[in-house]
Amino acid sequence: MEEVTAAKWYVVHTYSGYENKVAQNIEKVVENRKLQDIIQQVRIPVEITEETDLKGNTKEAESKLFPSYVLVKMVMTDESWYIVRNTRGVTGFVGPGSKPVPLSEKEVAALGVDVRKVATSVSFKVGDDVTVLGGPFNGWVGNVKSINLDDQTVDIVVSMFGRETSATLSVTQVKKVEE
Repeated sequence: MEEVTAAKWYVVHTYSGYENKVAQNIEKVVENRKLQDIIQQVRIPVEITEETDLKGNTKEAESKLFPSYVLVKMVMTDESWYIVRNTRGVTGFVGPGSKPVPLSEKEVAALGVDVRKVATSVSFKVGDDVTVLGGPFNGWVGNVKSINLDDQTVDIVVSMFGRETSATLSVTQVKKVEE
C-alpha cells in the first residue's frame, strides 16, 4: 500500500499539439501492462467557458491552460520514468537536468487538476431577474440570490401562487431578463 500514497503529480513537456496523443498513449500502456498502481492519472489542464447568447443557447469552448504540457500522477520508479519519458511526443519531464520534480500539494490545488470546469462566464449577477430555460420552472422568472461558479449552479427565488420558492439550477438553465 506504500506505493499508492507515494504517487505525486509530475509535469511532462510534449511537442506542441501532442498533448492529447501523449495522454492517450500513456493511458494505453498503463492499461495494457496493468500499471495503474504506479501511473495513476494523466491530465491535460483545460479551461471550459460557457457562453450564453441572447436566445439562451449555450456554447462551450475548451482551451488548454498549459499548451505543450501534460500532468501525470505517478510513483516515480525506473519503470514509470522510462514509460513516460519514452512515449512518442514527450520531450522530457519538467525539472533541473533530467531529474523530475513533483508538484507540491499547493501547486496541484492551484492548478485545479481534479476539476474539469474551471471557468464560466455568466451574463447575470446576484439581484438580477432571470428566466428559467428548462425543468419544472421553465418559463418562470426568478431573482438570483447566489451564484456558485465552482459547482456551476445558481440559486434563485421564484414567486409562485403568492409564495416564494427557492430553486438551485445549473447556470445554463437561466438567462438574464432583458430590460
